Amino acid sequence: MFRLLFHEPRIPPNTGNAIRLVAGTGCELHLVEPLGFELSEPQLRRAGLDYHDLASVTVHPDLATAWERLRPARVYAFTAKGTRGYADIAYLPGDVLMFGAEPTGLPESALHDPRVTEQVRIPLLPGRRSMNLSNAAAVAVYEAWRQHGFAGALL
Repeated sequence: MFRLLFHEPRIPPNTGNAIRLVAGTGCELHLVEPLGFELSEPQLRRAGLDYHDLASVTVHPDLATAWERLRPARVYAFTAKGTRGYADIAYLPGDVLMFGAEPTGLPESALHDPRVTEQVRIPLLPGRRSMNLSNAAAVAVYEAWRQHGFAGALL
């Protein structure tokens, strides 16, 4: 399945929503520290509801450690700076879908990391800055999963 990576997330409910997302889709969630919250925070627990035990969540102390653990073949960095649309990618199981912190997005160092295959964007109307982190992650994960016929899902 696909691997969702949040680089230094700041808002607990977004990560809680992502926990529900990965539990429902079979993806993995990888969080790169520092986090802007504790994993035990009530807001995070509430957003994740009772899905925490069904989700694969790994916390990494830094991006280098995440790369070592993931050993990704392909990494898609989601950014408003991307020149290719997210739906134009032919995703493969094991791909990493990487998102940055709220409200700043991915830092330049992550965007230009040599492991990043491509910078991609989710289209928005002119004058709009970005989507909510957990909503953007859901859009990306479901497109990747759709391309594989929602493998493993009850349809």
